[in-house]
Amino acid sequence: MSLSASIEDYIKTIYYLEADQERPTTKRIAQRLGVRMASVTGMVKHLAAEGLLKHKPYHGVTLTDRGRQAALATLRRHRILELFLVKTLDLGWDEVDSDADALEHAISDQLIERIYDFLGRPDFDPHGSPIPTRDGKIRTVDRTPLADVPEKTPCKIVRVSDNDSEFLRYLTKSGIRIGTQLTVLERAPFDGPVTIRVGRKRVTLGVEACRRIDVVLEDGESAT
Repeated sequence: MSLSASIEDYIKTIYYLEADQERPTTKRIAQRLGVRMASVTGMVKHLAAEGLLKHKPYHGVTLTDRGRQAALATLRRHRILELFLVKTLDLGWDEVDSDADALEHAISDQLIERIYDFLGRPDFDPHGSPIPTRDGKIRTVDRTPLADVPEKTPCKIVRVSDNDSEFLRYLTKSGIRIGTQLTVLERAPFDGPVTIRVGRKRVTLGVEACRRIDVVLEDGESAT
């Protein structure tokens, strides 16, 4: 069954909340989508009736297997489109999210697979997030938040949160992108700023910013 753009947005948002280990409550879904809680309540009932999620009052919702597969299909289109816009139109990684959001609902499965082949069947989007496979599987990557990396430790950036365009622009100005190698020089106590070395430049990031950046250590092992 073909799903509406609104339904795809809802189940993708719920998937993101589950992936971030946040309970998908009506309030959180409304905040992520920028809609009224009453609208979320009505849509949740509809999605439950369609078998896309299970709803337990006062405990939030969970996607069913069918709902998760639909969310991953939408996520696949979104991430392929983001990479396409970056690779072919030279758009910045901070510019592509909203356009991919609009295009993901309109593009056919046949065309998205042609684009995927054209791009060389990539595994990751421009922000380092894994692209789900056609059969609804998603790669698990062993990575560590930069906020957890010990001092004097060299590492490489493999994923950056794409929720904030301004944050992505700041990273670009600081010379930080996917694949950037850096070393943690100093971590201030009590969740203070983290000083890193990127090439010959020293960059200071807040701990919250470091939580949005995932790395692999130089030996490829997790810090935790």
